[in-house]
Formats: sequence, C-alpha cells, structure tokens
Amino acid sequence: MDKPRITEGTPFPNNYVQNVLEIGRGRGVFVYDTGGKRYLDLGAGIAVNAFGYGDRRLARAAYRQMKRVVHTSNLYATRPSIDYARDLIAAADGYGRTPFAAVHFGNSGTEANEAAIKYARLTARAERASTAYYIISFENAFHGRTMGALAATPNRKYREKFEPLPAGFRSLPFNDPAALKTLDPRDVAAIIVEVVQGEGGLSQLTPETAKVLNEFTARHGILLIADEVQTGFGRTGHLFASRAVGLTPDIMTLSKPIAGGLPLSATLIPDRVNDRLSVGDHGTTFGGGPVTCAVAREILRRVSSAQFLEGVRERAERLDDALRSIVQRVTPAVDVRGVGMLRGLVLDFGDKTDALFPAVIEEARARGVLVLRSGGNVLRIAPPLIISAGELERGVSIVESSIETVFQRREA
Repeated sequence: MDKPRITEGTPFPNNYVQNVLEIGRGRGVFVYDTGGKRYLDLGAGIAVNAFGYGDRRLARAAYRQMKRVVHTSNLYATRPSIDYARDLIAAADGYGRTPFAAVHFGNSGTEANEAAIKYARLTARAERASTAYYIISFENAFHGRTMGALAATPNRKYREKFEPLPAGFRSLPFNDPAALKTLDPRDVAAIIVEVVQGEGGLSQLTPETAKVLNEFTARHGILLIADEVQTGFGRTGHLFASRAVGLTPDIMTLSKPIAGGLPLSATLIPDRVNDRLSVGDHGTTFGGGPVTCAVAREILRRVSSAQFLEGVRERAERLDDALRSIVQRVTPAVDVRGVGMLRGLVLDFGDKTDALFPAVIEEARARGVLVLRSGGNVLRIAPPLIISAGELERGVSIVESSIETVFQRREA
C-alpha cells in the first residue's frame, strides 16, 4: 500500500493543518497526490466538485471566456453573468414563496449568507420597524465564518475566540417547531435554515418543521432564508433540497458546486426584497465574474437535467443501502444520516471516539479513499455526483474495512 504524499510545514496560517496531503491532479472521481498515489474522492472538495475533476466541457467554457474577458467588476455587466442570472432565476421558479426576481453574486457560501442577512434586515426595517432585526438560526447550524454568518452559527467551537460577535442573533433547537413560540415575531427579521446540516452532523429538516416554518414566517411577515450552499444543485437528488421537504423560502443562498470549483455564490431574492434596495446598499468586486459564470451556466444546464437528477437519486439509494448494511455489520457504526449524496455514518468508539475518529479518515486515505467529517462523530460521504455505482460500492467497502481496522486496534 503506497504511502500518501504528505507536505509538511506549509506557508499557510496555523488555522489550517500544516501537514497535509498535496494533490497534484485529478480525473473523473479520482485525485492523485504529487507522488502519484490515486484516491477515490468521496468528499468532492467539501461537496463542491459535482462533476469531479478534469471535466473538458467545463475547461472549454472557462478557456473560451478567458480569451474574451476575465474581469470587469460590478461597475459593468458581461453576457455570461446576465445570462446565468436569468437561467438561475428560471431554474428556481416555483421553489420560493414568491418568484425570485434577482441574483446577487458573491464568491463563497458565507458571502451568500452575509448578503441574505443584510437584505433581510434592510427589508424588515423598511416594512415593519427598526426593532425587527433578529436573525434566527438553529442549533448545530453552520452558515459561514465571516462575522455576520458566524453570529448565525451557534457552535461554540467556531465562535468563542472571536466574540463579541454582532448582536441580534439567536438560535433555537433544530426540528422543534414548538420553540418558535419563544420568539416575539415583532423582533425577528428572518429565519435561516439548512435543509441538511452539512457541518452539524447531517441532521435533516423534517417536512413537519418546514411546514411550520413556512406558516410562521408568512403569518408574521418574517423572511425565510434557505441555506442551500451545500445541498443545492443536485446533491440531494433534487435541483434544490427545499423542494423535497416542502420548504418555500423567500431568499435562497447557493455556492459550493455551482461553478465547478471556481469561487462563486448566489443569493436569490424576490421583488419584495429587491424593491427595497438602492444602488450601493451591497456589492462585490469579483462576484459573478464572466469566467465563473460561463462555467456555472454549463454546470446548471447539465445538473438540472431530469435524467441526471434521476441518476443521482438511483445511486443515492444504493449508497443508503450500503451504509445501512455497514451499521448492521460493523459495531462502531450506529446510524445513517443525511439524504441523497450527502450522507453520513455515525461512529461510536465509546470514550475513545474523539481520539479514534481521525484514525478512520487516515486509514481510508492510506487505502486510497478520501472522506470527510461532519460534526463530532459523523463520517461524511459526499462524492462527485458523476460517481458510478461500481466506484461508489468500492469506496464504501474501503470505508467499512477502515472502520473495522480502527475498531480492532482499539480492542487490541
């Protein structure tokens, strides 16, 4: 078994791991480190690379646009950004409470959520009162690392070193509709929710909770924000995950897979919000650049195909069956979470879980498979959406044997 090529002492800040696997290239669902060792990627760059690596159609779209113009800023418009915004609005038709009317482009998921928070507060101030500024999120949520998005991220691990954070944020228990009764709706600008908590253990929003959120926000004029940064664009087997649980947001945020690994995010807003905005209320220098939008338009065209989404759902069912079989056979695997191609295995090594969990990831990597972590003890599997059934079966088999190996070491 070839050893992974680990680069030690990177020139990056210490908030990143310093001894890290160095990737040299990729093709399809595989990446190769700089020593030539091949890995089946079940993480997809943290659910970004929906079409894997080395996709020639995406490369051609980028190349063609780079020959024309790479950057103009938001002081001007380009045809790729105009066309992509229109295509995105059309693709999202019927998903929101009312039709989406405009798209703010940014560069990352946290920027998409920052924009949503700003838009929500501006709208609530205009429609109701300056006191209606609270942003409500849910326990174990992750909405980003900038100060506003971080304030909507209740996990102390991310927050405590940076406090005090901006005021006017509050979290409630996830999937507990009764908790909404503790709110004074007159103080609330918006509620932001993930359909699947990507960094919070892969818990899924229930249809019952989605229904109550729709009704509560509509009744009180509160904006409902769907954070689809990790779940949008086919990850759950639907173009947007909101549809599957019946969530009808006013604002929807997207990022990770939408530009094939290039930095891009989108915040979709309705006329209700857009009509309140004036020039200069928000902006971006790089967001919605012509190259990223040219690639993103190709991604949207392909991922929104009914045939493509059906294929994702079919493979997701096989993944679900395989993971549930692991739970039946392997002692530390105690539960399956998530939906579609955003799945997780809950691992329990007793009092050694914190110590042994990283060993599972390392063992899988040594065997040529890359997997992720979500929350404290959930092994996250979020492969490129183009992965074949055979590749998926092989990867899950290696994950299973990796868990067993680590468990046997614990018992020894």
